[in-house]
Amino acid sequence: MTPPVAPAGWSRWLVPPAALSVHLSIGQAYAWSVFKPPLESALDLSGTQSALPFQLGIVMLGLSAAFGGTLVERNGPRWAMTVALVCFSSGFLLSALGAATGQYWLIVLGYGFVGGIGLGIGYISPVSTLIKWFPDRPGMATGIAIMGFGGGALIASPWSAQMLDSFGADRDGIALAFLVHGLVYAVFMTLGVLLVRVPRPAARGDLAGGTPVSAGPQVSARQAIRTPQFWFLWVALCMNVTAGIGILEKAAPMITDFFADSSTPVSASAAAGFVALLSAANMAGRIGWSAASDLMGRKNVYRLYLGAGAVMYLLISLYGDASKPLFVVCALVVLSFYGGGFAAAPAYLKDLFGTYQVGAIHGRLLTAWSTAGVLGPLIVNRVADSQESAGKHGASLYGLSLTIMIGLLVVGFVANELIRPVHARHHHVPAPRESADDATARDHQQSA
Repeated sequence: MTPPVAPAGWSRWLVPPAALSVHLSIGQAYAWSVFKPPLESALDLSGTQSALPFQLGIVMLGLSAAFGGTLVERNGPRWAMTVALVCFSSGFLLSALGAATGQYWLIVLGYGFVGGIGLGIGYISPVSTLIKWFPDRPGMATGIAIMGFGGGALIASPWSAQMLDSFGADRDGIALAFLVHGLVYAVFMTLGVLLVRVPRPAARGDLAGGTPVSAGPQVSARQAIRTPQFWFLWVALCMNVTAGIGILEKAAPMITDFFADSSTPVSASAAAGFVALLSAANMAGRIGWSAASDLMGRKNVYRLYLGAGAVMYLLISLYGDASKPLFVVCALVVLSFYGGGFAAAPAYLKDLFGTYQVGAIHGRLLTAWSTAGVLGPLIVNRVADSQESAGKHGASLYGLSLTIMIGLLVVGFVANELIRPVHARHHHVPAPRESADDATARDHQQSA
């Protein structure tokens, strides 16, 4: 599918809402926990089994983004958003069928595998387009879109819970809730498909005060993964995400355990409120820190994520069980860094590798997310289980895992420090007197 080229006078500020329509939809993934208790009760599942669709979805997100990134670059954002729409909505429809018939494997296949492909393609679909529209503020532009992924759960969580209350938490009620999700998200994502545009080649030099979008290094996706810069950034992102998701995945039981022995233990409702605060910090960090990276520089903002993140974990480890405000503030800061790391990554890639195939490179980088999505929860849960078996309780369940997280953040900090400009031997050389971006847009116009 060929993306339509924007007509003269088209406002670039119409593109972020198009991206948001997709990211706010696929951001529902962070609200999967709403369906876990009803599914466990209705289908007689264990907690591990009910988590499988979400885990497979995150794995497929990373894999589909990595392997589909080149196709996204080749076919454009409208094609990518359409694929994301079809896969994500179809995943819910398959899940509805699975819930209605009591076939849990259909829910795993639908939400986890098919829907996970929609997650990955949808996540990277607007990245290169936004960077081409906003070469002067790439961090802010991609932050606006990726903010939607973090904020999608703030909409989906209460909406899903209300549907389950209205339809019932049995198999039929869950199936109907899945069906409504699939249909409504299809309509909402269609808005992005219809609205998205790519900039005209002649206009790109004017978007950033006359600075061509393709100025600077231009590196292909295939060549980028052969550079040490890509892998240093991969490690930095993976360590940052591992630290954030370690808190996010076990937030409610963690804050409950930390203050279980205090005079004012944390109630279940307060723990749920803490989870909502973390989601808000995740969303705010995606736009706030990514926009700040346009002023501070990408390397400096990653120094903040990784260095200050290690300090936050150290404070939680040493004093977290003595002060609820300290625990909450430190956790909120870590989650804002978690979101900010995602949002600033595309702009960091643009700085290093240029805009030539930045969407495809971003897709490959997201395998760091898949790795961290397994690594973070595994560290926190496995250590907590082993400490509990040893007779420990409360905050002592997490002391070792917090220390491990600090070590991982230090590793990420060092990796970020090792990033240098990409050597010229890795640069892609466009056709004479024509940039790679302009060549791509010319091909789109000819094929149209």
